[in-house]
Amino acid sequence: MRLMAEVLRRYPRQSVVMLLALLCAGLAEGLSLGSLAPMLGVAVGGGAGGGAALADAGTLPPALLHWLDGLGFAARIGTLLGIIVGGLTLKNLLLLCANRQVGLASARFATDLRLGLLGAVLRGRWDYFVHQPVGRLSNALATEVQRSATAVVDGSRALTFLIQALIYAGVALAVSWRATLVCVGVGVLVLGLTSLLVRAARRSGSNQTLRLRALVTRLTDALQSVKALKAMSREHLVVSVLSAETTRLDAALRAQVASTAALAAAQEQMFAVAIGLGMFVALVYVGMPFATVLVLVLVLGRMLSQCGKVQKEYQRLVIGESAYAAIVEALAEARRAEEAPGGTREPTLERGIRIEALRFARGTRELFEGITLEIRAGSLTTLTGASGCGKTTLVDMIIGLVRPCAGRITVDDVALGELDLRAWRHMIGYVPQENLLLHDTILDNVTLGDPALGAADAERALREAGAWDFVAALPDGVRHVVGERGGTLSGGQRQRIMIARALVNRPRLLVLDEATSALDAEAEAAICATLARLRGRLTIVAITHREAMARIADRVYRLDAMVHAAREGGAVQLLRPANAPYSLAASS
Repeated sequence: MRLMAEVLRRYPRQSVVMLLALLCAGLAEGLSLGSLAPMLGVAVGGGAGGGAALADAGTLPPALLHWLDGLGFAARIGTLLGIIVGGLTLKNLLLLCANRQVGLASARFATDLRLGLLGAVLRGRWDYFVHQPVGRLSNALATEVQRSATAVVDGSRALTFLIQALIYAGVALAVSWRATLVCVGVGVLVLGLTSLLVRAARRSGSNQTLRLRALVTRLTDALQSVKALKAMSREHLVVSVLSAETTRLDAALRAQVASTAALAAAQEQMFAVAIGLGMFVALVYVGMPFATVLVLVLVLGRMLSQCGKVQKEYQRLVIGESAYAAIVEALAEARRAEEAPGGTREPTLERGIRIEALRFARGTRELFEGITLEIRAGSLTTLTGASGCGKTTLVDMIIGLVRPCAGRITVDDVALGELDLRAWRHMIGYVPQENLLLHDTILDNVTLGDPALGAADAERALREAGAWDFVAALPDGVRHVVGERGGTLSGGQRQRIMIARALVNRPRLLVLDEATSALDAEAEAAICATLARLRGRLTIVAITHREAMARIADRVYRLDAMVHAAREGGAVQLLRPANAPYSLAASS
């Protein structure tokens, strides 16, 4: 019941209201049953008519014959019928109130889980985030959260049935405490025997969680590569892999169905035998009055039925609890990987960025050592070099996503670690190599739904990116839906939209990571012309393998696995021989 304990801890007010409503609903139903018992006595004893007195039925225990007198009601059938109807009506109203609180708590719990998990993941270090499969996070936010919320409802229903069972037991005790104790013992025995089916359901729930995670993760990965797979006629390979995962999930679902169906059948059969045998013993061997036996069958039968429902709902709860356990594990993992907070100094970018004696290793591999370079404010600086030499890692360290092993990075002579990291990143516009357009309008792709930005901001950014002319020519303008990954636009148009996204917040530093690598010469030249116009208004750092970008740069740094050199103003200078330690500098 770890899940229910967490819900009670998080939402105490709703939980208290729910428990009070359930308790009062149970008492109301107990009142109705208490009224029904004397009516049976009247009927069996031969009383007739709405005015038949309760005293006419002298076949019931005095405790039941006189309980109404203590409430100040006339002991007549008409009064009893009114109490029965009123009690059931009150019970239903209270259950409505309780169920509403359960629904609200369940919905809020799901929302809090989603927001908590998403926030924890996004606050994680970059090296943690890049190792998280997208499908795993998607599955957690959708499937596992929903299963957890459903389990909350199941647990609340189990609590409802438990309270009702206790009320029925109280009514039965007033009739015959010996029969009630025997029935309770039978109920405990039946629930104990069928608990094996609950444990089987728990195992199937855990298997479902594992299989769903694997299936959604693989499906997400496949959909991200579907164009290449279809182009090579390899989509059948994805189907075969997903079919295997689906088969494993199907086995877990079959085990769940089998255990839940077996539990329902076993309970019903065992309770039916127990009630039938109890009636026989009470009438033949004990000699109980028939009216008393009828009342006991009614009340104790309802009690056993509610106990059975408690176990069924608990079985559903434990099936969903594995999903909640997976979310708790993911939350703990994300919190352990939370990014260390930066400093408190407000960043500026008036003079430039300096990298001094920087060293970085990935595992046992030394990526670079002793790098020193300068990026002047307002300049356009490019980083070139062979793949894997550390260009993107160097930029990630400037952004603050990755921390160096040694050395330091300063912005206007202030160490990056002393700056407010969020404020520094808010000054950065970033254009990645990958196409990261959303299946949404151009407006939302530029503003990313930021409520502080409007159509005027998007238009300004699109003009600065050189994209306004083609956007304005579209039938829907900025309301044009770009399609999946921007499929309705050309490569150059998609890249300009992403540059506009980077510019919409008026950054001081614009970073481009191979932003023109997938473009033809004409589209690349247009992007370069746009960057040349932006130079001076903001600082630009671009990673590139293309000569066109290097030609317009104020300074070019070359990183290579063997030789580091720099070029400025068209001159190339070899700074160190091939066997020298990793180092990088530029002529000034």
